[in-house]
Amino acid sequence: MNTYTEKVGEKLNDLLEKTYDAEKGYMKASENVEHSALKKFFKRKATERYNFGHELKAEIKSFGHDVDKGGSLAGKVHRTWMDVKTFVSNDNAESMLEEAIRGEKSSVDEYRDVLSETSLPPSTKDVLSKQKNIIENDLSTINRLEDLA
Repeated sequence: MNTYTEKVGEKLNDLLEKTYDAEKGYMKASENVEHSALKKFFKRKATERYNFGHELKAEIKSFGHDVDKGGSLAGKVHRTWMDVKTFVSNDNAESMLEEAIRGEKSSVDEYRDVLSETSLPPSTKDVLSKQKNIIENDLSTINRLEDLA
């Protein structure tokens, strides 16, 4: 029988922290880009990550583990870097999309890492698999949007 270990709890909290970071990053990107389709896409992604965070929190709590709050220092640094790139870049839409692609690929890797845990309960696997699939599917959308920018 699968058990919810401390290691799994830590990995899920790390994933939750990165989800908070992604939500804030997408909101920042939506504020920094003028292209209406990109602005709409970034806002949708921020909302999506907000919802992912609630799903992850509920899953963590359902197994009696504490939920870590807030984002990471690395996420804050990344958002500051996005602001700097926007300020100095002539094509901020393209640079925002490049950052989104990099971030989404990193997210997929994080999800794969957590999904590789043999001690994941089925409900956790379901939540993580669904979220990972949504992120993977949106990578092709980002690539199409990059052509528009």
